[in-house]
Amino acid sequence: MPTPATPFGEIVWELPPLILHPFNERVSPATLLENSKAALMLSGLIPPDGSDEEELKRRLLAGRYGELRMLYFVGKDVFRWVDQCVEWTARSEALRNKNIHPQSFAELLTAHPPPPVREKLVRWGVVDYGSIFSRAIGLNVMFGEPPSSELFTEEFLRNYHRYTDALHRAFLLAQSHRVLTSVNFVFELYASGEYSRILESEWTAD
Repeated sequence: MPTPATPFGEIVWELPPLILHPFNERVSPATLLENSKAALMLSGLIPPDGSDEEELKRRLLAGRYGELRMLYFVGKDVFRWVDQCVEWTARSEALRNKNIHPQSFAELLTAHPPPPVREKLVRWGVVDYGSIFSRAIGLNVMFGEPPSSELFTEEFLRNYHRYTDALHRAFLLAQSHRVLTSVNFVFELYASGEYSRILESEWTAD
């Protein structure tokens, strides 16, 4: 179980930035919207559009699979950042041997992110960021490569959020770890293009 969050006094450490890369899939927003509408029609929450049940089911499952791929690639970025944080911690004499593990940084991101990071995510329209990051982590715990749609059962695709939430919880429980909060640990969040522009401006200034 996680060690209760213990403040490190007034010291504030700055972690490496979390950089999120664009999800480069050829799926239009209109297609994603249609897939979402299919789920609502199958649930009886909005009137049907004339499509038969099999077509609606196909659109629903295609939409779910698209969401899973998106989450998978977000998780790749998250674990890249977690690995950087673990390496950074290993070089710090003050933090070494403090029961800080990958789970510590995963929980910092999903449950205790710095206020500027939360605010930026909300500006991006990512309000339920905790669920998105935790499900992305869960998928990457299970899969080393983005899985093809044939590997998923219909049950998993329909209710993937429940299964990925469970995978995330299992990951946190797999290793006793210290809970970190933004009182002592801060980091920046960037889209990859935004971060590249910052680096370019710094190089130009030099």
